[in-house]
Amino acid sequence: MEPPAGDVNANLRCDGSGDPAVDAAARRWLTWDKNPRTRAQIEDLLRDGNVMELRHRLCSRMSFGTAGLRAAMGAGFALINDLTVIQSTQGMYKYLHRYFPDLGTRGVVVGYDTRGQESSGCTSERLAKLTAAVMLCKDVPVYLFSTYVPTPFVPYAVKKLGAAAGVMVTASHNPKEDNGYKVYWVNGAQISAPHDKEILRCIEESLEPWPESWNENLSDSSSLRSDPLDYISKCYMEELTSVCFYRDLNAKTPLKFVHSAFHGVGHNYVQRAFEVFKLPPPIPVPEQKDPDPEFSTVSCPNPEEGESVLELSLGLAGKEGAQIVLATDPDADRLAVAEKCDNRWKVFTGNEMAALLGWWMLLNWKDRHPEMADTETVCMLATTVSSKILKAFAHIERFHFEETLPGFKWIGNKIHELEKEGKVVLFAFEESIGFMCGSMVPDKDGVSAAAVVAEMAAYLHTKNLTLSQQLENIYEIYGPHISRTSYVICRDPPTIKRIFSRLRNWNSKAEYPDSCGGYKIVHVRDVTTGYDSSQPDRKCVLPLTKNNQMLTFTFQNGIVATLRTSGTEPKIKYYTEFCALPGKRDVSGLKEELRKVTAALVEEFLEPDKNNLVRRSV
Repeated sequence: MEPPAGDVNANLRCDGSGDPAVDAAARRWLTWDKNPRTRAQIEDLLRDGNVMELRHRLCSRMSFGTAGLRAAMGAGFALINDLTVIQSTQGMYKYLHRYFPDLGTRGVVVGYDTRGQESSGCTSERLAKLTAAVMLCKDVPVYLFSTYVPTPFVPYAVKKLGAAAGVMVTASHNPKEDNGYKVYWVNGAQISAPHDKEILRCIEESLEPWPESWNENLSDSSSLRSDPLDYISKCYMEELTSVCFYRDLNAKTPLKFVHSAFHGVGHNYVQRAFEVFKLPPPIPVPEQKDPDPEFSTVSCPNPEEGESVLELSLGLAGKEGAQIVLATDPDADRLAVAEKCDNRWKVFTGNEMAALLGWWMLLNWKDRHPEMADTETVCMLATTVSSKILKAFAHIERFHFEETLPGFKWIGNKIHELEKEGKVVLFAFEESIGFMCGSMVPDKDGVSAAAVVAEMAAYLHTKNLTLSQQLENIYEIYGPHISRTSYVICRDPPTIKRIFSRLRNWNSKAEYPDSCGGYKIVHVRDVTTGYDSSQPDRKCVLPLTKNNQMLTFTFQNGIVATLRTSGTEPKIKYYTEFCALPGKRDVSGLKEELRKVTAALVEEFLEPDKNNLVRRSV
């Protein structure tokens, strides 16, 4: 569609980029975009002749990754803004309308966090209202939360209300410049194939905005819009009791807890969760209690980064005499935990916390089901880059364990399958501090996890045990599982492709490395190509991920190492773990051997200096 004559054409004649493809994309943008701030960004780039930036913004589109759509906020088809959110929702409507004959009664859930960007006029709330407007103008009921909520509330509401789908506007723990559009399917799990690809195809068929799609006020006037906040909050808090086991004990605990909401949505909801558990209210970090889209007190809003971003929390805990620090990320679906032991703070990794939570959930299930001689109906899940500790549990305790590809969308959809088979899912996790205790929400949930961790700590305190001491007990029974996880930053896709191509053509042959740092590799799994040398037919059990790079190396000494690209950030992540057998005492020796293998993996396989990779700052 050509734009009307006037200022748009004049701009392009006088300040056009000189690139026909860029100019055509700019015409489409300036014709369709009704947000004056993002229009001005494109006009300024045209005026300045910044062809490279225009091409980056206008000549590609976002695609659904492990967390839906996620990108920087700003003008352009490759970024998050009013127009791309409208286009995405129009495509989603088109697909849902074909898939659900009863879409007009099921409806769609829409939630949002507290992100915003003054320069583009984008806030999560505004983008959520535009999402609602697209659905409402097609007579689809919308359950739009009236205020910010934790991300887990959206999948919980989808299941509770029987909605066809849900959208959460959030970029979780990404930098302040980013935002995102997370889509949940009717089963409460994040969308996966084929729905993600089909929605993208429908988006491409529905690029021109419908006039009514821009009416963000429609959500205030339409009779088809309802606010599920009170009902969902009430139901969620009531259902939390299903993972609360010692309310009377909790009320008497002398332990003190500190909680940071990391400038996000978590404060009110974690306070209420503690109240449900009858735990003493956690002491909030005042500077981080309330929403702040600038994340003004942290270098990055990701509690997974550890002590470097938990400084205020640990300092407050020291002043208050608190033993446990809990930090939810900005959309409250992840949880970091630290404990004071011997006058030092230990920040638990996601893998360590999963060992504790997996033990805890199994302990209480067995305690409440003494009549069941076996645990064959019980199931736990973890992503393949996470610790194998649950697999060790399952081997000894004889319950069902499932491994999935990275990302909770795989866990959520696998849970749906397992529950249809009559399985009871007790716990699931991913190493990046994402935990699911029970199955009330088929996604990671920092709110419920915070209360469960606090109760576990209170229970262990009555046994004169700390979390750290219980972790050692777990390793004695199931074998030490020592892991290291980090990343390098690479913003150049051809470099990433070259790195992984070299690993698949080691020594200029069509083969993989057979050693690293002098340590022998016995098996290689390549999920990108579907190869697994440990399988009789050499075919990978996990689904292929052709658009993402992921290689796993199993070493003769028991170390498992994975290299993979991130679905949401410009990173190559690496995960290594020493999975030792029960009875192994020399943990310091295991750690040193793991350190050597990890260092060799990075230097020999990724070659950071040669490839200009940016190492993680510690």
